[in-house]
Amino acid sequence: MIRVLIADDQELVRAGFRMILESQDDIEVVADVANGVDAVRVAREKRPDVCLMDIRMPGIDGLEATEQLAGPGVAEPIKVVVVTTFDLDEYVERALRNGASGFLLKDAGPTLLLEAVRAAVRGDALVSPQITVRLLKHFAQPQRRRRQAVEPKVELTERELDVVRATARGLTNGEIGQELFMSLSTVKTHLASAQAKIKARNRVETAAWAWRSGLMDDE
Repeated sequence: MIRVLIADDQELVRAGFRMILESQDDIEVVADVANGVDAVRVAREKRPDVCLMDIRMPGIDGLEATEQLAGPGVAEPIKVVVVTTFDLDEYVERALRNGASGFLLKDAGPTLLLEAVRAAVRGDALVSPQITVRLLKHFAQPQRRRRQAVEPKVELTERELDVVRATARGLTNGEIGQELFMSLSTVKTHLASAQAKIKARNRVETAAWAWRSGLMDDE
């Protein structure tokens, strides 16, 4: 069973998410909470597989709660999918720095909600290109305007670059393998090697690096 914690200050949202998630045989909602303080406390107690974390909540906001659960230096991080809306794009980069594994729009619908949870568990944290890539493009705009050189400074092989670009477009490992004619194990090897070089902890940080570095300027 995939164990999920829901953190959102709107009771209607929590109830809706719970109904959708519990309609699945492989997903269990272990708790739902209305603020960031309770989100951190309950997540540490129950150790869910995934936390669905709203941004604007009383106590501490979802970004701070994400950092406490998944940020740099956390010994046993919990996977957090940040629930956001496009008018909160300015928070996306901070959420990435704080360890978020992925993003979900509140009005994304049942299919994408379930995809977000299962993707986080698999490690395929870029929920879908239309969500995450648009957000990554948004916060990459200022850096791109200021940047003089568009080539990334880190030395990656051509195949590593190909895999990183595909990751930044929101593809899963399986989709990358099909597109680049690689086995799944080869994709994982190239991705792991690239992540070690760019010091990225997960797929979202890898994608963020690709957009910031200018690797995706032609996308």
